[in-house]
Amino acid sequence: MEPCDQAMNEQRWEVALKAAREAADAAAEVIRHYWRRGVEVELKSDATPVTVADREAEQAIRRILAQALPGAAIYGEEFGLDNSGSDLLWLVDPLDGTKSFVRRTPFFSTQIALMQRGELVLGVSSAPVYGETMWASSGGGTWFNGERMHVAPTAEMAQASLSIGNVKTLTGDARWQALGAMIRDSNRIRGYGDFCHYHLLARGSLDLVIESDVNILDVAALAVIVREAGGVFTDLEGKPLNLDTRSVLAGTPALHAQALARLALES
Repeated sequence: MEPCDQAMNEQRWEVALKAAREAADAAAEVIRHYWRRGVEVELKSDATPVTVADREAEQAIRRILAQALPGAAIYGEEFGLDNSGSDLLWLVDPLDGTKSFVRRTPFFSTQIALMQRGELVLGVSSAPVYGETMWASSGGGTWFNGERMHVAPTAEMAQASLSIGNVKTLTGDARWQALGAMIRDSNRIRGYGDFCHYHLLARGSLDLVIESDVNILDVAALAVIVREAGGVFTDLEGKPLNLDTRSVLAGTPALHAQALARLALES
């Protein structure tokens, strides 16, 4: 990339990141409002819950993102894909963790990421009731409360803290045995789930995350956040994320490599 092109891209990502953070703040206002007063729950065609908070939060996000990058496509959890011909694609889950939201559990978040020609270039993860927002952009590092974040230097499974989530599908294939062996070999096992274990990974409080049964909208922003903090974030086969991604293997570089090799032996 020519220096002038790189400078233009960096300026564009700066504008986009500012807009994504503003959009997450706008969604947080909506979510907090309905968190306080409560909501009725509907079921979508796939039997997952949705509320007015999900829909209004996504509408607030879309208004801000559309102004920041006119012409960019937006793919949202509640309102689908707009302007599919663009090289730029916003990925939006306004309320990831609706099941937690409706059960009064604060482990839910707003996820906003930007993809350019298939590559994730920035992400914002906001957990308004939990009280955390993290963000990252390509080459710009990962940030939390004004401080740059880094994954831990952990390199041995015996010292590792491992967190798992949504592993229902893994119970049905050979990798379940490999996961059990890693749990036995690790220092400790947790199941933080959702945004939480990726935030902990990016700031060095956790070392390895394994998930299945995810959607790209759930994890796109978190992938940028972990990557820019020095971690590795792929699917369980070690492939880069794309719109069809359904699983996650994320961790410190050394532990990601070890986990990938161990899971591959059993797949």
